[in-house]
Amino acid sequence: MQRKLTLFVMSSLFLFFSFSSFGQTHSKNAVGLQTGYNRGFGIMGNFTIFNIAEGLPGNIRFGLGYNRLDSGNAADARRIFINNATNGVPEKDGKSFDYRIDYMMPYKLLNFKNSYLVFGPRYSSFTATFNYVGGNEKFNITSKQWGIGLGAESYFKMTSNLDLVFIAGLDYFFNGKLQGHDTSYAPNNDNVNPRNDNQNNDTPFTFRDANKAVKQPQLMPRIMVGVNYRL
Repeated sequence: MQRKLTLFVMSSLFLFFSFSSFGQTHSKNAVGLQTGYNRGFGIMGNFTIFNIAEGLPGNIRFGLGYNRLDSGNAADARRIFINNATNGVPEKDGKSFDYRIDYMMPYKLLNFKNSYLVFGPRYSSFTATFNYVGGNEKFNITSKQWGIGLGAESYFKMTSNLDLVFIAGLDYFFNGKLQGHDTSYAPNNDNVNPRNDNQNNDTPFTFRDANKAVKQPQLMPRIMVGVNYRL
C-alpha cells in the first residue's frame, strides 16, 4: 500500500509540473478552498491547471481534503478489536484525509455558463478513535483506501480573478484493511489475531463484522461551496 501511495504522489507531481509549465504560457492556474458536507464536515484545498493541452478541452485539479466522520459503533469496535469489557463511558471520533486528482470536462449544466463534470482517482487515510472514559481503554483503528469519484461543479464570477464555486459529487472507496491495537481484519479475511464473538459460540470475528462496526469511508456524498482564485 505504501508503494502504491508513493507511486500516486510521484505521478501527481509529474503531472503537476508538466501541466503547470504548459499552463504558465497558455492559460491561468487557480487555487481554491471549499467546505461543506462530505459524509460529515469537510474542507478541501486544491490547485487547478486550466486547458491542460492543446486540442484537449478541460482542466486538471489536485486536491487535499480533511473530513470529520462518524467512526462507528464503540461497543462493537471494542469487542471486535480488543475484548468483551463493557465498563467506561464510550467516546468516539473519526477523521480522514483524502487526496484526489480530477479531470474537469466542460459541460453545460442547467444553462450555467461555466460548469464541469469532474472525475478521477482518490486515496483516503482514515482514523477512528475510541475512548472509554473510566474504563482505562483508548485505541485507534486505521485504514488506507483507494477510490474513484464523480461530480458536477458550477463557477460564478465574482471579480476578475475570484469565482464562487458550488460542488456536488459522490466518491466511492474500496474496502481497506482495518487495523487497531494488535488486531487487523482484511477484505479477504486474512486476519491477524481476530477476537472471538462471545455472543456467537466464540466464533472468530470476520472483516464483515469489523467493517460494519467501524465506518471507514465507502460512499462519500459531497456538497460543498467555496471560492477559486485565478493566479
